[in-house]
Amino acid sequence: MEFLQITSHDDYRVEQIFKSYSTTFPAEERREWPQFIKLFDHPNVKIISVLNHSENIGYLIIWELTNYVFVEHFEVFAEFRNQKLGSHITDYLFKNYPRIILEIEPEDLNEDAKRRFSFYKRNGFNLIDETYVQPSYGEGKKSLPLWLLANYTPENLKEVKDEIYDIVYH
Repeated sequence: MEFLQITSHDDYRVEQIFKSYSTTFPAEERREWPQFIKLFDHPNVKIISVLNHSENIGYLIIWELTNYVFVEHFEVFAEFRNQKLGSHITDYLFKNYPRIILEIEPEDLNEDAKRRFSFYKRNGFNLIDETYVQPSYGEGKKSLPLWLLANYTPENLKEVKDEIYDIVYH
């Protein structure tokens, strides 16, 4: 498995990533195209194409923050799911980033949310906040109650949330 950082929105993989991102994540949980391409100019963001046998099978959108990495989006494309590829991606994250935080829908929302929560628990993440609210991604979009998960226990959760709000959602 290879992990290649995409440094320009002109990269041929970006169209495939954005198309899947737009259909997988509900409108309230994602950026629109103009906001999405601005990510490539942000110094804290890495958009990583995940390849398996030279085929693009998914992506990561991560933010390198003060002393942890925030995984904003993580997706294995639909046609490659249920092949244990997601576990390989979390292995990559753990090997490269000792402190990882991500947000997910509460497990009681639906079966998919329950399955995702179970996946992250199996892969080394723990629930650190059930009161987190993802800010709106923009006009006409709502804030969402989500859960924060991490592979460590942050010393000051309020500082972590404030930094996510100030940098990722600003």
